[in-house]
Amino acid sequence: MLKTSIRNDILGRRRQLSYEGCLAKSLRIQQHLLSAPEFRSAASLALYSPIHNEVFTEELFRQARDQGKLVAYPRVRDAELEFVRVDSRADLAHGAFGVMEPSGRDLVAPAQLDLVVVPGVAFDRSGYRLGYGKGFYDRALHDTTAKTVHVGLSYEFQLVGALPAEKHDIGMDLIVTEEHILRFRSPEKGDVALEQGGMRP
Repeated sequence: MLKTSIRNDILGRRRQLSYEGCLAKSLRIQQHLLSAPEFRSAASLALYSPIHNEVFTEELFRQARDQGKLVAYPRVRDAELEFVRVDSRADLAHGAFGVMEPSGRDLVAPAQLDLVVVPGVAFDRSGYRLGYGKGFYDRALHDTTAKTVHVGLSYEFQLVGALPAEKHDIGMDLIVTEEHILRFRSPEKGDVALEQGGMRP
């Protein structure tokens, strides 16, 4: 019940954002991630196509392609997420739930990804994420490796004190908002970091 209440509250607030507001906040969020060592060092990454005022990812795609990184996007097949290589935004077409999905056939295994950018309804300050309740990303992230960096993109108002976590929930290594980066794993050592908040170069 608590998850439902949080989900309804945050989605309601997100719906009230103007396009201009989403664009401005999203640009700041993307700039923060672009400056992070985890993004700079990633040779391969997965992005998502935003819906319903989720944080935009177009600048991340443009910069990643300019830097020669392999970029994949998710699509739903048989009630599961799979990742497909995307070389151009023209490779995306309307798919499940109205989300733009890749139309190609070049599958990318989750274990091949250095970094996965994840949407969400809410995130907490321990790194946990609240999704839409279908579990697509939780199942997909289970197939990544220990070195894969999981990144949640979030407007500041989507951060909450604590979310009820379950066994299957996968925590984020970074949560990036328009104000700062919350980092839960050291980019140098790969271990869990106790320090939270603030920007690190």
